[in-house]
Amino acid sequence: MFITIQAKSQLPLYEQVVQQVKELVAKGILKEGEQLPSVRELAGQIVLNPNTVSKAYKELERQGVIMTLRGKGTFIAESSNRLVDPGKRDLIKEQLLRLVIEANYASITKNEFLTWVEAEYRALEGQKDEN
Repeated sequence: MFITIQAKSQLPLYEQVVQQVKELVAKGILKEGEQLPSVRELAGQIVLNPNTVSKAYKELERQGVIMTLRGKGTFIAESSNRLVDPGKRDLIKEQLLRLVIEANYASITKNEFLTWVEAEYRALEGQKDEN
């Protein structure tokens, strides 16, 4: 698994793990049913406290991204198990509004902004097609 921790990031360490696992799933690099390293294994690989990795795994499980089977391990969940939280959708809309405002102040046109969004979606879809 390719997770890189940015020590100077303002994003908490466990959230970096959560975000990167979700990105790897979205890109199709991690596939449904694929087993993840144990908490201790991943903590050793990315040099983090196992409690931090455990917190990330618990959050990923809460969101339905992963599932843990006692005695068997932790696996990427099927997409049908993912939590669709209406509050999360509202948060994304709020974040998008902030981005649009910042883009406006940076003289980024609507078309340029939309081109960037489309490119990111294509990149995710392209990753899925390659694997």
